Amino acid sequence: MLTLTPLEIEALLLSLRIGIVSVIFSLPFALAVAWLLARRDFPGKSLIDGIVHLPLVLPPVAVGFTLLVLFGRNGVIGAFLYDWFGLTFAFNWKGAALASGVVAFPLMVRAMRLSLELVDRKLEAAARSLGANRLRSALTITIPLMSPGILTAAILGFARSVGEFGATITFVSNIPGQTRTLPIALYVLTQVPGSDAATWRLAILSVLIALAALIGSELIAKRLSARVRGTE
Repeated sequence: MLTLTPLEIEALLLSLRIGIVSVIFSLPFALAVAWLLARRDFPGKSLIDGIVHLPLVLPPVAVGFTLLVLFGRNGVIGAFLYDWFGLTFAFNWKGAALASGVVAFPLMVRAMRLSLELVDRKLEAAARSLGANRLRSALTITIPLMSPGILTAAILGFARSVGEFGATITFVSNIPGQTRTLPIALYVLTQVPGSDAATWRLAILSVLIALAALIGSELIAKRLSARVRGTE
């Protein structure tokens, strides 16, 4: 059984908090983008698709630096948010949630887009022929049918957010109790001589969280798929 110190528990709880918040705020936008890319054809679609997936291939430090430029206190967006709403993202946990959400965003979009593309559009057409408008058809037909993909996207986004390091430390630094997440705490321990036991504890904990999220998403997605198909 893993016995964590108070500082390690603090880093774990902060990571879980950041993961949950990032998914809650990212999921609606990811669903909208997935719907746009799966169901609409428009000029520049390939460019938008590439931009959405950039965080997957960019160095995380580059993502964090871009966020710092945009959302820092003097950034283009950050200055506006601070002056008008008193919001600041740099060097606090909200910025860590933003960085985690941006890095996880492409995974969430991809999972939901693939699920949406598998929905039979004839069912939607049948619903509209019976009098349902597009919104009602989406809420009663499309969303339930793609629910396994939505759940998978949420869990994968959470796991990716909890494991985010590069963009987070670049954007919000390493502040104990504020931005020192589990990966950052693990990195700090690797720099301290004689902290092998603590390093192993956090490394094992990180692996367990990631495995639980991946296995859980697979099992829940299969169960939901079975219910949608009416085989359960």
